[in-house]
Amino acid sequence: MTLSERNTFFKIGIVFCAVCTFLILAASFFTMPAYSEMDEVSRRPSNFFHTLTNLLLENNYFAVHVSLAVLVIFSLIGMLLIYHFFERTSAPEILYIAIFTISFSFEVIRLILPLHLIYNFPSVYVRFASRVLFFARYFGIFSLFAASICAVGIDMQKTRNVIFLLIIATLSVTISVPIDVLNWNTSMNMVNGFHSVYRLIELAVFFTIMTGFFITSNIRDTKEYAYIAIGIMLALAGRNILLNTDNWIGPLPGIFLLSFGTWFLCSKLHKIHLWL
Repeated sequence: MTLSERNTFFKIGIVFCAVCTFLILAASFFTMPAYSEMDEVSRRPSNFFHTLTNLLLENNYFAVHVSLAVLVIFSLIGMLLIYHFFERTSAPEILYIAIFTISFSFEVIRLILPLHLIYNFPSVYVRFASRVLFFARYFGIFSLFAASICAVGIDMQKTRNVIFLLIIATLSVTISVPIDVLNWNTSMNMVNGFHSVYRLIELAVFFTIMTGFFITSNIRDTKEYAYIAIGIMLALAGRNILLNTDNWIGPLPGIFLLSFGTWFLCSKLHKIHLWL
């Protein structure tokens, strides 16, 4: 993929993120009244951070709405900044980091749950939308894995093949996941089967990404790639908080970690390629 083609992809990503931002702002007028009707949902997120915060506060769907709105708006702002700073910089890793950033725009899909309560459309649409969201999340994570491979020195001419392989890998993980359209938790995420298995997949990919960047840091004898790994770790922590929070404790640390981590890794990546 040439620099011009990559920048065209960035522009398309910016337009897509802008459309999703408009959608979430427009949908807010319809979904806000529905939150009072979702009180019967009692299942809450079960990871460590949210188990701890669940002891302090009850769930609040307005906090969930703010969190997912922040993710969508973040994707737009992030893509604008990526295009601005990397328009003339040949950094193969940034393409996959951009895909990771764009994947947050798909969080607008979570609003299909309150909209389903309002308009009572067929549940098959809810299942399809949930599967698309599931695909987008894992495609974003796998894209960071591809970024760690690029850091080692993969040929830019193979970018299309890498993206194709990422799509196949993500489809193999997500296409068969069982989704219960009648149940969702208080963070407006559909309940899916084999939850522990998919959690292990995320952890395995996470540690692979970290290992890849630390190995690259050692091979190229520069600490910048180690800093990029730290930035990714912070960004993924913030992402996890914002995806699963269901009260007002989550948004602030989630926004900070995601924003700071993404800025940190992009600034270090930009610095590396300015040296080249």
